[in-house]
Amino acid sequence: MMVNELYKKAMDLPQKPGIYQMLASDGEILYVGKAKSLRNRVSSYFSGSHSDKTAIMVSKVQDFAVIVCASEFEALVLENSLIKEHAPRYNILLKDDKGYPYIRLDAKSAYPRFSVIAKQQDDGASYYGPYGKRALTREVIHAVCHAVQLPTCSRVFPRDIGRERPCLNHHMGQCKGFCLPNKSKADYDRALLEAIMLLQGKSADLIGTLRQEMEQAAAELRFELAGSLRDRIRALENLEIRQNVVSLSVADTDAIGFYRGAAKSAFAVLHYGNGRLLDKDYELIDNPLEDSAEAISAIVRQYYGRRERYPATIYLPLEIDDLEPLEEFLSQEAGHRVKITVPQRGEKRQLVEAAMENAKVEAERAASQEEKVRGILQWLQKALGLEAPPLRIEAFDISNLGADDIVAAMAVFVNGRPLKRDYRKFRIKSLTAPDDYHSMEEVLTRRFQRYLDGDSSFGELPDLVLIDGGATHAAVAAGVVERLGLAVPVFGMVKDAKHRTRALVTKDGSEIGMGAVPQVFAFIGTVQEETHRFAITYQRSLRMGNYGSALDDIPGVGKKRRDDLLRHFKTVKRIREATMEELREVVPKNTAEAIFGYFAEDGKGEDTTLPETEEGDEETCE
Repeated sequence: MMVNELYKKAMDLPQKPGIYQMLASDGEILYVGKAKSLRNRVSSYFSGSHSDKTAIMVSKVQDFAVIVCASEFEALVLENSLIKEHAPRYNILLKDDKGYPYIRLDAKSAYPRFSVIAKQQDDGASYYGPYGKRALTREVIHAVCHAVQLPTCSRVFPRDIGRERPCLNHHMGQCKGFCLPNKSKADYDRALLEAIMLLQGKSADLIGTLRQEMEQAAAELRFELAGSLRDRIRALENLEIRQNVVSLSVADTDAIGFYRGAAKSAFAVLHYGNGRLLDKDYELIDNPLEDSAEAISAIVRQYYGRRERYPATIYLPLEIDDLEPLEEFLSQEAGHRVKITVPQRGEKRQLVEAAMENAKVEAERAASQEEKVRGILQWLQKALGLEAPPLRIEAFDISNLGADDIVAAMAVFVNGRPLKRDYRKFRIKSLTAPDDYHSMEEVLTRRFQRYLDGDSSFGELPDLVLIDGGATHAAVAAGVVERLGLAVPVFGMVKDAKHRTRALVTKDGSEIGMGAVPQVFAFIGTVQEETHRFAITYQRSLRMGNYGSALDDIPGVGKKRRDDLLRHFKTVKRIREATMEELREVVPKNTAEAIFGYFAEDGKGEDTTLPETEEGDEETCE
């Protein structure tokens, strides 16, 4: 429909609350919105002037659909549901990959351990959180376990009890050494219960209990126990888990800030508990169609719905039209009253202004970083003679430690940032001896043939291919691209004597120096190091994962010694064939004797065939 036809259609809508969907010619839902009056709101899109982004969206609209609702609250709920379902391109959509993980405790295990998990499951386990970041969640586990002296090492109980001496954590007083044979299961269970109390925010109760035990031990003249309890109490009091870690899951007040910059907008949340700042969270988004008030309402709904944890009070920076429906919606989702207010003065307003300043800082920092990346990509376009800035760069590296372990890695950078979900790893299939050139030829052929075959996991062509190596490597790669009839520019990344990226090189050997542009120099170095890291990590995971099993059954050989042995001897076969003296160069005498005796038995320790790995497997990234 023409704009005037859409306007006439909109003017026939009722002046009632509801939601509207802007539709493209193919039926795609471009935008979902809600309105107090459908007639007034929808007709406004087809009359008057708009911001550039809104004008672009309206130019694509060929029709619209509406659903009349009984109330603003019903419209808000329906809008929220439709945005989740359809993810329209012009609506505000917070990133899904950030996540708010939980701490999981499987009580069914003989020796339960804490782990990080993305979402709660109906599996009978206990869950704590959610927390703002995966790294923070791991810090929570380590801090809590160290406070109550639970193990955080990789040993498995009861399997590893008595197999090795306690690790450094035990000697530092951060673990009771449950790997020792004289430690009881009851001691472990008690420490575990104390850790649970900390995660539940009951540190004051735990400290009170320990203080009573300390006083009783002192009265009974058990001074060593009393001293140990005193030290634990001090550790808990000094450790700010109560305020800075555990309470992140039970913050009672959030202050919201929003800033609309020239290129980016930012949404910041400051979490407060008992009047203290606990943590900061923020989201960067493209400047939205909506005005700031509508944007804040939309973001708040998405943010808390994904976080699955709602405070008692939320402070907003400005008045919004749907404050009461939003408050009702969040309260319903939370299962308790969530009060939303817009402070105008005093300490509460200061909290909001602090959140607004944080949003501004993050938006401006992101804009500055984008400007730097844009400059780097424009330099590459000009220096390499590309038709456009290379928004998608794919880099390849080969890694081998012998004929059986030749692998390759593909790292991907989009807009100057690593896109780890697009990383790919390869096992070289056609060679029986190391040959980097033929390995690169095989990998590039497989990668681009998968594209030509319509494989969705390789469905996007890069704007630039970078190869770890010199002119010959680049020539091999360019030959593959040309043979397959593709037009993808290929350059090699050349290192200097100190293994630092020195220049880019063409297939003909012409070098493009980067020393005069430090930002480009650093960026290409990052690409090369990241690709190399990914290749090495994959190769080591294959070697350790498959050769370690024959060593795991030997008394005295834990993960560290197993890795030391494999690093020194390279294969289990060489470990089996080693003399006692050679083994003692790597491990203590008693462990060397155990290894020597183990492999003296017939049939043990033969090299395992490496499992076939699907060439398109993604790297698992947290």
